[in-house]
Amino acid sequence: MRAVAKQRMTSLAGVIATAAALQDVSAFAHSASSGWTYPPACCHGDPMTGECSSIPGTTVTPTPDGYVIILRPGDHRRVTHQDRYFVPYDSVIPSGDDNFHICLHPTEEHENCFFAPAETM
Repeated sequence: MRAVAKQRMTSLAGVIATAAALQDVSAFAHSASSGWTYPPACCHGDPMTGECSSIPGTTVTPTPDGYVIILRPGDHRRVTHQDRYFVPYDSVIPSGDDNFHICLHPTEEHENCFFAPAETM
């Protein structure tokens, strides 16, 4: 009887692990404070540890070839020193709200995804 109970517990643990692995991929992303969800390919965390965040519009400067973004500590939760990013216009993703957003991954020196409000694109 003990062997049967142990086998059922092992099977139940396997079912739980499988269900967790098959959860919606959005579980690996997180939402902007305005409510829209960053694409899973851009965001590898949750609202507290995720690398995607809105940024002040004053940090973004359009140039003829793309956006220059200069972030300082306080502009994005992962930024610990001033960083400069360049994002060509053909790499910009439309924002789900009227704000600029950036995803920094795998470190703060690397821009993974950049979102701009539709009216600025």
